[in-house]
Amino acid sequence: MRRLSIPDDVTGQEIDKAVRQELQSLPKTLAEDVAKNLVMVARLLDEDAPRAYEHAKVALRLASRVGAVREAAGFAAYHTGRYQEALAEFRAARRMSGRADLWPVMADCERGMGRPERALAMAGEPEVQRLDKAGQVEMRLVAAGARRDMGQADAAVVTLQSPELASTGVHPWTARLRYAYADALLEVGREEDAREWFAKAVEADHDGLTDASDRLAELDGIEFTDALDPDVDDVDDVGETGEAADLGDGPESAAGDADVPEVSETDFADDDDPAAGEDSGR
Repeated sequence: MRRLSIPDDVTGQEIDKAVRQELQSLPKTLAEDVAKNLVMVARLLDEDAPRAYEHAKVALRLASRVGAVREAAGFAAYHTGRYQEALAEFRAARRMSGRADLWPVMADCERGMGRPERALAMAGEPEVQRLDKAGQVEMRLVAAGARRDMGQADAAVVTLQSPELASTGVHPWTARLRYAYADALLEVGREEDAREWFAKAVEADHDGLTDASDRLAELDGIEFTDALDPDVDDVDDVGETGEAADLGDGPESAAGDADVPEVSETDFADDDDPAAGEDSGR
């Protein structure tokens, strides 16, 4: 088995306590190796998904009977577009743990395999009632995405209309939900309403999870230009206003592709939130 490079600062202790408890069934040295690879999966998932996938496969070969390992392998496969493999791993993790919170991302895998009708059917299953509020929002995002996959854009708009969308409170899922709604509105030609909701998404997106600010700028007719481009004579020419446009950090959308799982080194535990949503992760 090819050993993958793991930085010296990775000890394996970074993982969640619940995951460490799962690994206690393994010999100590083996448990440490598995833990280190799980830490690497979490570190690399967003920035280098193929490498995260390699570490997940190592952990899977070492400890395929550990639920947290199957879950990590599922997310790594999901992030690299291996939806059938991801679904198999999520199903295994769910059988081992009895948890419901993977249900939305499992449904999104069905979308990834070109089966939106199955994802939509899953949105109506009793398992959804077992989800916490965040999980139910994720499921709504997936269902709306499935509607759009099936060419039912107006139904997608209705699907996203909910008390969570109307709430003025800001939660971890608020920006992505508002973004998904704005995007759905734009698809049905309601540009002014879409602009309003992209602006609301920007207000809630404190962590840069979406590209709502860029989408809002596009609707306002602002063109972003690289100030270092030799073809640009004067930075003051950037944008229609005659002033230099704020380029920002330009984060990739997590809700326009929404439901991208944001996984940290403390993930793969019993209280993990699922990641799925409107065009989730894709």
